[in-house]
Amino acid sequence: MYSKDGENYFIVDAHIALWDARPENQRNIHGKQFIDCFYDYHRNLSPESEQWTYDEYLYQGGERLMKDLFTDGYVDHAIFQPAYLGEFYHRGFGQTEEAYGLAAANPDRLTYNHCFDPRQGEAGLDQLRADHERMGFQGVKLYTAEWHGESRGYKLSDPWTYRYFEECRKLGIRNIHVHKGPTIRPLDRDAFDVSDVDHAASDFTDLNFIVEHVGLPRLEDFCWIATQEPNVHGGLAVAMPFMHSRPRYFAQIIGELIYWIGEDRIQFSSDYALWTPRWLVERFVDFQIPEDMTEYAQLTTAQKKKILGLNAAKMYGIPVPAELQIPDAAETATGPRQPERADLASAR
Repeated sequence: MYSKDGENYFIVDAHIALWDARPENQRNIHGKQFIDCFYDYHRNLSPESEQWTYDEYLYQGGERLMKDLFTDGYVDHAIFQPAYLGEFYHRGFGQTEEAYGLAAANPDRLTYNHCFDPRQGEAGLDQLRADHERMGFQGVKLYTAEWHGESRGYKLSDPWTYRYFEECRKLGIRNIHVHKGPTIRPLDRDAFDVSDVDHAASDFTDLNFIVEHVGLPRLEDFCWIATQEPNVHGGLAVAMPFMHSRPRYFAQIIGELIYWIGEDRIQFSSDYALWTPRWLVERFVDFQIPEDMTEYAQLTTAQKKKILGLNAAKMYGIPVPAELQIPDAAETATGPRQPERADLASAR
């Protein structure tokens, strides 16, 4: 919980990770390139007071994660979004078992989401079923630019990806988080193109597609897709730190999102451990659209409360004190807003 000026903010950090990028876990040069790129984002977009050393950036462990998020960071609940990256790391980049164990030990504070790669075919489907039976997760994180043998990516619209989405339906996995936008060395930028979200969201209107990083640098593409597909949501991971380094750019991002998709489909994310949540929460509560950017409305306290936690809590069924609840906003002027207004949903 974060409190300021008599207002209380319930905080859900909707995109965190517990990673291990230490040299002993790096399979090849690409493992080093990947974490180095992460560190460049961290170092160049963070205030100097929030910057870590390179060595402490390689691995944090559960104890430090709990301190950074819940003791220091105002977070009420956080959701793991693991990236496997088995071509780059011996034991994977995101430490799924460690993260799952931490979430199982702290169910009131942590939710564990899993991951899959549709290029694993039937064997991967069997693994998904077995993992879900053991872990009982509500969501998955997909990395469409992840390497797999000779393949350097896949699309949400691929036939095998659809097989996995159909299995998600059967298992009750409703929340599909997908990295779309910023490329990370050595992955390919175009494999993170947001356009395939449109295809999948139209065909699986009963699943939520949370586009992490809101498609940056393809924000306009994301907005045009999300405003027409009511089951597409925006995750602010990587977008948030621009409040510090490029505040007018962030004002444009949040202004466009509010205009096109409304305040009820945007989720706060620190992308821990790329950044810690404390300063992001403080800066966002204090943030306002510059007065000369008159094409955007001023952010309201209610909008900030929804973005910082209430929207993700609603999606995941996380309990929120009754006095902190806020009703949904009126519909946006453009595009369908409720799922029943989606063309394909109403046609069935």
